[in-house]
Amino acid sequence: MLHRVKYLFLSLLILSPFVYSQTINNIEISGNRIFSRGQVLNWSGVNIGEEIYPGIIDSIKSREAVKFSEYGYFHSSFEGTEIIESEDTGKVDLIINIAEGGPTYLKNIFFNNASHIDSLNILPSYDFLTNNIFNRFELEASISSSITYYENNGFPFSRISISSINFYSDSSQEDYYADIYLDLDHGKPSVIDEIEITGNTKTKRDVILRELRVTPGEEYSQNLVEEIPYRLNRLGFFQPVQTPEFYINSRNKGVLSIKVKERQTNNFDGILGYIPGNTQNESGYFTGLANVSLRNLFGTGRAAAIRWQKLNRSSQELELKYLEPWLFGFPINITAGLFQRKQDTTYVQRNINLSLQYLATEDISASFTFSTESIIPSDTDTLSFTVYNSSTISTGLNFKYDTRDDPYSSTKGLLFISAYSFSRKKINGPQKFISPGLATDIDLQRIELEFKIYYLLFQRQVIVLGLNGKELRGSNFDLSDLYRLGGTNSLRGYREDQFLGSRILWSNLEYRFLLSQRSFGFLFFDTGYYFRKAEPQNNIYKAEDFKIGYGLGINLETSLGVIGVSFGFGKGDSFSDGKIHFGIVNEF
Repeated sequence: MLHRVKYLFLSLLILSPFVYSQTINNIEISGNRIFSRGQVLNWSGVNIGEEIYPGIIDSIKSREAVKFSEYGYFHSSFEGTEIIESEDTGKVDLIINIAEGGPTYLKNIFFNNASHIDSLNILPSYDFLTNNIFNRFELEASISSSITYYENNGFPFSRISISSINFYSDSSQEDYYADIYLDLDHGKPSVIDEIEITGNTKTKRDVILRELRVTPGEEYSQNLVEEIPYRLNRLGFFQPVQTPEFYINSRNKGVLSIKVKERQTNNFDGILGYIPGNTQNESGYFTGLANVSLRNLFGTGRAAAIRWQKLNRSSQELELKYLEPWLFGFPINITAGLFQRKQDTTYVQRNINLSLQYLATEDISASFTFSTESIIPSDTDTLSFTVYNSSTISTGLNFKYDTRDDPYSSTKGLLFISAYSFSRKKINGPQKFISPGLATDIDLQRIELEFKIYYLLFQRQVIVLGLNGKELRGSNFDLSDLYRLGGTNSLRGYREDQFLGSRILWSNLEYRFLLSQRSFGFLFFDTGYYFRKAEPQNNIYKAEDFKIGYGLGINLETSLGVIGVSFGFGKGDSFSDGKIHFGIVNEF
C-alpha cells in the first residue's frame, strides 16, 4: 500500500505542470461601479499570459477584498469569479465578478490620553475624516502628521496606535459605520542635553558645534535633526553626513549623537606645459598652473589658497586668499585676497580686497566688500593706446541664498547670489593719452547675478540649470575693467577668458548621472553672450557675439579632492578643436 501511495505522489508531481500549464487568454471584469477596470485588474495581481495555478481564484478574491477594504468597502463580494475554458485547451478566460456593496463611513474618532494641547493642535486635524468614507490611507496620513508634530515639539518617542474599531450599521442595514479608538502615547518629553560627536580626528569640536546652531538644553525637533547633515555637508570637511541619532542615556539625559568621517581638505592642482617657438630663432616657453587650497587649517575652519597661472609667454596671474570664519565667535566671516595679473606686455593689474560676510541663517548671508585696484601700463613709450594708469577704490554689497544639500554634488536646492559694487576710478596717465575733454575721475558700477537650481529627475539623475549675468556701467572704461568669458567656470568649449565685454551673460545646462554621492558623469550645453561698446577715440570697435558650447565630462572624488574633467566643443568645432578643461573643484 505504501508503494502505491509513493507512485501516485510521484505521478502527480510529474503530471502537475501539464495539468496547470494553461495560460490566461482574457480577463473580464464586471460589476464595478466605483473603481475603474484598471484598479481592479491591478489589485488582482494577475495579467494576461500568466499561467493559472491551484488556488488562483482564492488568491484573487483575497487580494481584491484587502484593497476594497482599504478604501472603505468592507462589504464587497466576489462570488462568481471563475475560470472558463476557451476553445484553445491551452488557454482560459478569467472572469472577476464584483459586488462592491455600500461603503463604510467613519462616524466617530475617540482619543485616549489626549491632553489640552492635543485638543488644540492635533485633534482638529482628524475632523475632516469623520462622516466620510473610511479610507485607510487618509487615516494613516493623519496619524503620521500627528507623530511628526510631536517629534518637532519635543516628543521624539511618541506613538499613536489603534486600540479598536467598532463596525455597525443602521436599523435598515443599508448604511455602514465605524468608530475608531486611538491611544495617544506622548512618550517622555525630551531636550538635547548633550551633543556627542565622533569621527572628527582633525576638525575641532567647537567648529562643528557652531555650524550646527544647536545649544544644549534646546527642545528636541526632528526637523532640526534632519537639517544637521545639510549644515555639515556645506562645510566640505566631511564625507556625506548621515542623520544623527538621539537617545536617552543612563543618566536620563537626551544625547544627540553625530558621526562624521573627514575627507581630504588640502588640495594641490598643478600642470606644466612647454610651447616651442614658432621659428627657428624663437625660443620656447613654459606655461602652467599651480593651485594650492588649504581648507580647515589646523582643524579650525580657516582656509587659505594660492593660485599661479601662466597663460602664455608674457601673461600670468597670481592670487592669494584667506578666510577667517566666525570672528570672535560671532557668525561673521572675513575674507582677504590679493590678485595680480600681468597681461602680455601691456599692463599689470593689482587688486587687494576685503569682505565681511554676515551669516544670518544657515541659508542666507550678506556681505560688505571693499577693494583697491591699481593698473600700471608696462610700456608708456608706445604710440598706441593700451590702458590708463589708474587707481580704483570700490565698495559693494552682495546677498546669498543657498539651499543646496552638498556644495560638491547637489541633488536638490538652489543657489542665488546678487552683487552690486560702486567704484571711483582715478586716471593718472599716461599724459599723452589724456585729452583735454577726458574725465580723470570716473564712476563705475558693477551688477552681478548668479542663479543655479538642482533637481533630482530620477534616482541618481540630476538636472542642473545655471544662469549668470554681469554688467559694467560707466562713462569710460578700458581693457582692465572688462569682464572675461570662456573656460571651465563659464562657457566651456572655449579657451580660458577668451572673450572680453562690459556685459556678459551665460547659461549652463547639465544632465548628471551620479556614480556615487560626490562623483558623477555629465553632459553639458552652455551658451554665452558678450558685448563691448565701441570707443572711436581709442580705435576700439564694437564687439558683440553669441556662442554655444557642448560636451561631456566627469567629476570624481579622490584622495586629492573632487577632480573635474570635461571635453567641450565650441560652435563649428571639429573633434580636433575640442577643449579639455581639467582641475580640482574648489569651493573656496
